[in-house]
Amino acid sequence: MVTGLAAGVLALIVAYLLGEPNVDKAISYEDAHSHGPEMEVVSRSLQSTAGLATGVLVYGVAFGGIAALAFCFALGRVGRFSPRATALLLSGCALLAVYVVPFLKYPAAPPSVGNPDTIGKRTTLYFLMTVLSVLLAVAATILGKRLAPSLGTWWATVAAVAAFAVVIGLAYQFLPVVNEVPKDFSATLLWRFRLSALAIQIVLWSGFGLVFGELAERVLNPKPATAPNSRAVPAAH
Repeated sequence: MVTGLAAGVLALIVAYLLGEPNVDKAISYEDAHSHGPEMEVVSRSLQSTAGLATGVLVYGVAFGGIAALAFCFALGRVGRFSPRATALLLSGCALLAVYVVPFLKYPAAPPSVGNPDTIGKRTTLYFLMTVLSVLLAVAATILGKRLAPSLGTWWATVAAVAAFAVVIGLAYQFLPVVNEVPKDFSATLLWRFRLSALAIQIVLWSGFGLVFGELAERVLNPKPATAPNSRAVPAAH
């Protein structure tokens, strides 16, 4: 959880420097196209500072606790990897399954994009895509381990990844498409917002994998203590 907090700090920096400027521009577009002033429950300055920090850091701590449990389960079960390599592999695979795969089907949308009446439907579809992606990633891992004795590790991994990609492709095809971007909304702003959202998650997951992997390596595979070189003491006559 402490490692998740550290990764959250890194993600917070990226969110503030890359994400917030795009959010401000999207809000400006929304204000320009609104029919009347809306009551501001929480000020924008509070949202972009304390609110952003609270959300990202709490998410990082919770994410760190869950990821640590997943690491304990995966260590020694997904291959003969060191703790450092297991943490990096787990973080990379989790980033793809939990965020990137659902993101490619239902990418993040800035303020002023999306119909308020369909927010429940959009949330349900995104959650469904995330659950499906995670379950298929677990199934692909099990499939790869079962095929390894007959196909070898390399081809078993290729077959498992291919099966995952095929089923995900079918899900992309059959799940409903959501496209509620206004026609006059800036394509450049939308692109930059989605890139910044992706960058935040990449920094969070990769930062956790690197820091947690290094700490786990030191705990589980400590280096043997080396005795200091002692000079020979002349024997007394």
